[in-house]
Amino acid sequence: MESDIPITAVTFSRNYGKESAMFAGLQKGGGRYTAIVDADLQQPLSMVREMVDFLERHAEYDVVAAYQDKRREKRAISKLKNQFYRIINLISEVDFYQGASDFRTFRGNVREAILELRENNRFSKGIFSWIGFRTFYIPYEANARNAGTTSWSVKKLFSYAINGIISFSTIPLRIATVVGVLVSASAFFYMIFVIIQKVFFGIDIPGYATLLVFVLFLGGTQNIFLGILGEYISKIHIEVKNRPIYIVKSQEDNSEERKTAMDLSRFGGKTDAKKNDI
Repeated sequence: MESDIPITAVTFSRNYGKESAMFAGLQKGGGRYTAIVDADLQQPLSMVREMVDFLERHAEYDVVAAYQDKRREKRAISKLKNQFYRIINLISEVDFYQGASDFRTFRGNVREAILELRENNRFSKGIFSWIGFRTFYIPYEANARNAGTTSWSVKKLFSYAINGIISFSTIPLRIATVVGVLVSASAFFYMIFVIIQKVFFGIDIPGYATLLVFVLFLGGTQNIFLGILGEYISKIHIEVKNRPIYIVKSQEDNSEERKTAMDLSRFGGKTDAKKNDI
């Protein structure tokens, strides 16, 4: 690599996903400002300079984040994303800005705060909100993809949304508790109702069909909330293993000085490398 611009290129041992790639970039990066830009170049690089200029002029802000003014995606996908933001803002402990992307520029103190959060199940949109810091939001219109096609599908988006909800809300667990109490109370009052009808009025209520429906309803409800508990427990299971967020296969740097600095970082030193390209 021959360039006056210092570049660090990191290759993972396998695809650890977008969230891990961003975390690696933040670890290898440094300087006064850090910018996160998708590799498909749909996010205009020219806006990074605008973001930096804004932060230079407004010391009261720590982050400039972009949101899509007009989406280049299917209408159904866009509606699903909008519904996700409505739901997660109702149940989450932090606020999510409607349509905000990972495309943003921030100061070094924000970068250090993000690196303090080392969970494996990363959901950056929630992490950006959770750490706080005053953020200014600006609109942008995505460019056409530079190459290839998106790997995001409805299934992947749904999985991503579930991960975000579980990472930043305990409301589903509370809902499970409330519904459990209501179902148990319903079962108790139904039993009392059957006893009263039989003992005091001599009315025989057809029990088998009614009981079967109720048992199926109860069993289905239990299975749903066992599934919710399972989702949370699975995240705990992964976190307690304390596995690394990613594994580096190889790393190249066009500056010997910066390469030395990154070697020192393994022993607690600080690096000054630019955001990597993964």
